[in-house]
Amino acid sequence: MAEKKRHGGRKLLIFLLVCLAVFFVGKSAYGSVMTALYPKKYSEYVEKYAAEYEIEENLLYAVIRTESGFDPDSVSSASAQGLTQITEDTFDWLMTKTGEHYDFDDLFIPEIAIRYGAFFLSLLQREYGVTETVLAAYHAGMGNVSSWLDDPEYSDDGRHLTKIPISDTAHYVHKVMSAMEKYEKIYEE
Repeated sequence: MAEKKRHGGRKLLIFLLVCLAVFFVGKSAYGSVMTALYPKKYSEYVEKYAAEYEIEENLLYAVIRTESGFDPDSVSSASAQGLTQITEDTFDWLMTKTGEHYDFDDLFIPEIAIRYGAFFLSLLQREYGVTETVLAAYHAGMGNVSSWLDDPEYSDDGRHLTKIPISDTAHYVHKVMSAMEKYEKIYEE
């Protein structure tokens, strides 16, 4: 009987050790999958320009992931291009602020796309101050967002959007905010 108890104890110990191993291997595999889905590509540029323009790195990563999937050659149906999907008109306007001159195709260069995307986000952050509103302006334009903020149907306080009237923009804001939360969770644990 004592031999049977000892043998049963070993089985339980082995079972518990196997469960622990599966737990830790599973957790590690989950982490690997999540970092593959939410990568931190071009980190040297993201870190540099997020710091220079005083925006959150995870916000910039989330915008890049959502806009281009980290494909520097990406072009949207609206002819926005590069990692941060900036349109030609917006790029021209941003260059009036920096005093620089680039060709529109220079947005296919990761550093330039990230720098101007970060710069644009910082201007929007100063203008609106609320991340969801910033993202709506990044997607739908400042003119649209400013008019929505003035309309009590879409904003109670002139800063926060209670409703975004363009469904694509509402989806975009949700998608970027979700990606930003994932970046925070994955990389800060």
